[in-house]
Amino acid sequence: MRDSRNPDPVETQLVLVTPLLEDPEGFVPILAGALAAGPVAAVIARFAPCDERTLVNRIKVLAPVAQKGGAALMAEASVEAVARGGADGIHLRFAAETLAEAVSRLAPQRMVGVGGLKSKDDAMAAGEAGADYVMFGEAQSSRYAERDGVLPPFHAVVERVAWWAEVFQVPVVGFAPDIAGVEALARARADFVALGEPVWDHPEGPAAAVGTALALIRAGAAA
Repeated sequence: MRDSRNPDPVETQLVLVTPLLEDPEGFVPILAGALAAGPVAAVIARFAPCDERTLVNRIKVLAPVAQKGGAALMAEASVEAVARGGADGIHLRFAAETLAEAVSRLAPQRMVGVGGLKSKDDAMAAGEAGADYVMFGEAQSSRYAERDGVLPPFHAVVERVAWWAEVFQVPVVGFAPDIAGVEALARARADFVALGEPVWDHPEGPAAAVGTALALIRAGAAA
């Protein structure tokens, strides 16, 4: 995943967001198949609630799979678990103190990405505090709510991505609620487009979903 400290522009890239995982071992062949279908910049790994030791072990299962497939592993986990598990970085919900701790303990060796942004002001604060990327939009199951548990509509996500890409150097990730939404985010010049359940639940399998998403990214970037 591109580091925000490198300002060179890049084409829109794909990010995969996992389901809430209880059994990473069982997910390994699914993830490997998706990564083999085309270039994926990063995998944001999400885990069902568990103790710290189990969380570290879950990250250790997924990190080498993602990295072998050419993707960075960004884990929704504690700073300690990210470091001990060998992830490439942390993906966290915006909170000023949490972000400051993550940046101080992980940067520059590991990346710090931020989601759960309730406003444009939150996004700007995250960028100023050292986030390596900001993400607009969230997986429905994440419940990173903008207002009382209600996620922002997709058109608002696209608008915020376009605004951010126009003004700021810190990379921006746009979360697509479905594969069709990928094209709009690429057209808005997102640095990265994130996809979750539509990949893993695709009727033709995750590899087919990745191939379709990459084609839509190319179409959006060319528009």
